[in-house]
Amino acid sequence: MPPKTPTPAQAFRGFSPPTFEFLDDLAANNEREWFNANKARYEQDVRDVALAFVRAMGPAISALSKHFVIDDRKVGGSLMRVYRDTRFARDKTPYKTNIGIQFRHEAGKDVHAPGFYVHIDPQECFVAAGLWRPPADALAQIRQRIVEKTSAWRRVTNQPDFARHFELRGESLRRAPRGFPADHPCVDDLRRKDHIAVATVTAGALSSRKAVDTVGQRFGEAKAYMKFLTTALDLPF
Repeated sequence: MPPKTPTPAQAFRGFSPPTFEFLDDLAANNEREWFNANKARYEQDVRDVALAFVRAMGPAISALSKHFVIDDRKVGGSLMRVYRDTRFARDKTPYKTNIGIQFRHEAGKDVHAPGFYVHIDPQECFVAAGLWRPPADALAQIRQRIVEKTSAWRRVTNQPDFARHFELRGESLRRAPRGFPADHPCVDDLRRKDHIAVATVTAGALSSRKAVDTVGQRFGEAKAYMKFLTTALDLPF
């Protein structure tokens, strides 16, 4: 019998040293002339490797939910742009010095929806799940869901594996939002302006053949959290 063709997950061997070397070099030479001279390195060592990772993550994402998008297009897909939007930024350096990969909810183009995210940087690597800076109406829906389903929210955020690996990050209001009780047992969560859970992942883990398994496992630990947020926004999970 001919040998079996490896699946994308089996074929992905991790983010290699040249990936991290390019990101380090870009951080030290964040200018258009240098990037254009090294664009072939970017395409080979960063873009193409990241797109292979996107394809490799497909089965793991689909196993969690059929409603999150795995898009391996070079532009406009799961791999986020390397170009920074500097129009309103004090920092005018033109390029991001990290790899950002998102698996957004299928409704994400029409509404603010939860998503899964992978951040790869020589200084810090992490995975995340949730919503960053949701608009006021979406935030109100999540807060209302926490009030109505407090026990379920506590079960979700206190699940052992989730609580062990993930930290809820983002900004918070100084006091309870208007219309919500200041003495609610989950008032700290009601005060949140972001609902994002972050788990640190080592560069070594992402450089290994088990990178897809590691990220898939962390996303699996965040499944109940993502389902709670998605349901709060009346979206399918």
